[in-house]
Amino acid sequence: MAAAPAVRFPVFGLVRLLGLAAAAGILFWAVHFRGGMALSTDEESKLPLFNVHPVLMLIGLVALNGEALFSSYKTVPGTKKLKKLVHLAVQFLAMFLSLIGLWAVWKFHDERKIDHLYTLHSWLGLACFIFFSLQWAAGFWTFWYPGGSRSGRAFLLPWHVFFGIFIYVLAIATSVTGLLEKSIFMQSAKMIERFSTEAMFMNSLAMLLVLLSGLVILAIVSPGPSKIDTYRGSSE
Repeated sequence: MAAAPAVRFPVFGLVRLLGLAAAAGILFWAVHFRGGMALSTDEESKLPLFNVHPVLMLIGLVALNGEALFSSYKTVPGTKKLKKLVHLAVQFLAMFLSLIGLWAVWKFHDERKIDHLYTLHSWLGLACFIFFSLQWAAGFWTFWYPGGSRSGRAFLLPWHVFFGIFIYVLAIATSVTGLLEKSIFMQSAKMIERFSTEAMFMNSLAMLLVLLSGLVILAIVSPGPSKIDTYRGSSE
């Protein structure tokens, strides 16, 4: 079977840079183009409440989740127990922020009398959050407390890794469809033009997320620096 690609450039640093850029990008969009964010609403405009949704969902399920997928086991020094704790804590923060993001959009729909869960984006988003929560709970129960048997952990670990990557890809798909949906809605309502600065910015942010997803997956599957020569030798 072919070995995982040996990365010879600073993929972890690049992932962190792009993750920060994506988080800063969605925050910039919400503040600069859409008037900011707020957890409370007024009669003049409820859009700041909606803006909480994309900002927290992207920061949680994409930026923080992507960081937790590889950082706790490949870049954080210390004992295995510490690495697990960092992984669980970052993932929990991502889940908490996402929960607030879901609450914000649900409240926005209620106040605007908009139907819930009628678009592909909403279905993907709900599925992503449910899978993410179940994955976190299963990981906590099996690998932290009370902890499964050694054979149980060995059986679950590859599935835990697989579903972690799957959920991350699902989060990227949800974010990209969300940006597309919002852009189309605003263009249909004549809020923005097709080739406006905001529309191009949203397209660019979506492309950045696609690039980020590829690098995160590469960072996960690639061997550590100390194993590169081992992989290289086995292929000769």
